[in-house]
Amino acid sequence: MLYYLFEYLDQNTSLPGAGLFQYISFRSALAFAFSLLISTIYGRKIIDKLRRMQVGESIRDLGLEGQVEKKGTPTMGGLIIIMATLIPVFLFAKLDNIYIIILIVTTIWMGTIGFVDDYIKVFKKNKEGLKGRFKIVGQVTLGIFIGLMLYFNPDVVVKEKLSQGEVVISQDITISSNRFSEAEKSTKTTIPFVKNNEFDYANVLTWMGDWTKDYVWLFFVIVVIFIITAVSNGANLTDGIDGLAAGSSAIIVLALAIFAWVSGNIIFADYLNVMYIPNSGEITIFISAFVGGLVGFLWYNAYPAQVFMGDTGSLTIGAVIAVIALSVRKEFLIPILAGIFLAENLSVVFQVSYFKYTKRKYGQGRRIFLMSPLHHHYQKRGYHESKIVTRFWIVGILLAVISILTLKVR
Repeated sequence: MLYYLFEYLDQNTSLPGAGLFQYISFRSALAFAFSLLISTIYGRKIIDKLRRMQVGESIRDLGLEGQVEKKGTPTMGGLIIIMATLIPVFLFAKLDNIYIIILIVTTIWMGTIGFVDDYIKVFKKNKEGLKGRFKIVGQVTLGIFIGLMLYFNPDVVVKEKLSQGEVVISQDITISSNRFSEAEKSTKTTIPFVKNNEFDYANVLTWMGDWTKDYVWLFFVIVVIFIITAVSNGANLTDGIDGLAAGSSAIIVLALAIFAWVSGNIIFADYLNVMYIPNSGEITIFISAFVGGLVGFLWYNAYPAQVFMGDTGSLTIGAVIAVIALSVRKEFLIPILAGIFLAENLSVVFQVSYFKYTKRKYGQGRRIFLMSPLHHHYQKRGYHESKIVTRFWIVGILLAVISILTLKVR
């Protein structure tokens, strides 16, 4: 909202500094600062309120060191992240930007599903929470909405780089032109580490005949549903020890901020020879607010945690990461960039599958890991959770650096 106020002041008055709000970098810095202040200052008040309401985590005894001491720690702390993200976004972002709209919808939608799940666990004393099928329905519904918006909305366009041309002017900046095509709808995305790194979803069905072109949107929506469901569940599984999910997610979204800013900036898109996605730079403001919320939450969630994010936070975080990656057309980078989430997901899948297979074959189930998800395996091996979290963060940083290198390494 402040963006529109200062835009008006810049055009109709001589107020010094009003033009600063036209710069994404300036608004991103403000969004991060405001989000960090909100999450640290008001986060404390929310935690105290949750404690007075006795919104405490019920802990299952898994035989893990330090587990019993966490009983009664306030949960539903994801509300801190959501509040600290949305307030700066409403203040500093362009609210008519399609990418900002779908990210706001994603945050509120998945935050609501997570909140209902936590509410049932805490107030209804049902440890199972919201039934799994209802979570899946919520994730699928969101996936359908995001898929249709990204495919059909006229504001979701790209400009592809051409081999030659001479002059595009952006205000007072002149660069090579005809380097990019006219803005157009496209089903193309990017594949990491491939020289001609564009992949067109339309090509998946062309072997069946030209008639399949009318149904590409259906295939795309299915892919979006899968990605959102997988990443949100991965974030949910990662949220098992103090600071792991929040810290890992902050690393992931910081890397995505670079992709969003580069993809939305015609100069850097030209220099790095990547797909130019008009208006996607605005995502950087959302990410800045999101990172501020995560870092502020981490202030209270680091070991020993004073609050847990609950499904209110973890499901929201995963869905937001997935939608950002889809928006900047880097969804095939998720297995690398969100490798921590992938490892946590796969550890559960392999553990359960192997246990069922060996039980059927030998009459007794066997395990690959001492316990899943993966971070619990290392706890069982005697590592302190602070060491596990720190090492997972280091791996996450390495994966983020590798992901960023895909801008040049092909």
